[in-house]
Amino acid sequence: METVIVTGALGRSGRWITDRLAADYEVVAVDLDHPGFEVDARENLDFRAADLTNMGEVVDLVAEFDPDAVVHWAAIPSPTRHAGSRVFETNVESTYNVLVASARSDARIVWASSESAYGFAFAEETPLPDFLPITEDHPLRPEDPYGTAKVAGEEVSKMVARKHDASTCAIRPSWIQYPGEYNCRDIAESGDLAGGAGNCWSYVDVRDVAGLVAAVLEHPVDGHEAVHAAAAETYLGRPTADAVEAFWGELPDDCTLDGEESALSTAKAAALFDWEPEYSWRDAADAEVSEPTLWN
Repeated sequence: METVIVTGALGRSGRWITDRLAADYEVVAVDLDHPGFEVDARENLDFRAADLTNMGEVVDLVAEFDPDAVVHWAAIPSPTRHAGSRVFETNVESTYNVLVASARSDARIVWASSESAYGFAFAEETPLPDFLPITEDHPLRPEDPYGTAKVAGEEVSKMVARKHDASTCAIRPSWIQYPGEYNCRDIAESGDLAGGAGNCWSYVDVRDVAGLVAAVLEHPVDGHEAVHAAAAETYLGRPTADAVEAFWGELPDDCTLDGEESALSTAKAAALFDWEPEYSWRDAADAEVSEPTLWN
């Protein structure tokens, strides 16, 4: 059985990824804190605490387990909860350390970039996308420390792919939702389009994110690739192009949106990994699904 290190494993979405992978891999769950020595970890799971901004700790950890793959999911997940310098420095430094150490050890790499890299979500004035649906080739123009750190991380990802002939895939998730807790629907029900215009009202179920991570591990890319993780439709329950035109007063010249189609295309993930989103807000928003349990 292969060994996979997952960073940010105790985080909100990291737990779902760790739970999914522990069914098929020996998983080393890494986070800033350890859940406790008295914790009885579930099968195929071990815990480690590490400060990923410390290269020595990262190198030590990777050397100890010599993983076949590393899923780097740890990050400060927003530019609005900490000083911008802390967000940028923490996210860039940890991504550099983990990706470089992993590539030097010949581990294939999957890591969390973000739709925020495009610069829509936290812009002072939300710009109209150049084209719709948005593909991974859309220009990256962030105005905030979080999105900018993700762009810097993708440059690190390209660097380790070139220098170490590493397999590195950056997943750009949309707004992650959880079964039975779809906060995005509050925006839809309020009718306030401004609340979700920063990603054109796109979202993704956490189980689909975990499924995409698993698919990338099973089908390693050559070099560096970036792919979206998004649901098939927006959470508005109305045609996406109509919402775009209502908010911006126009559509981009290149717009092929069909019905409620998501503004984030997942065609690349489908082509590379045979992955398609399974979950929709229509079923998942009120679903009763137990959260992952990483220990007994």
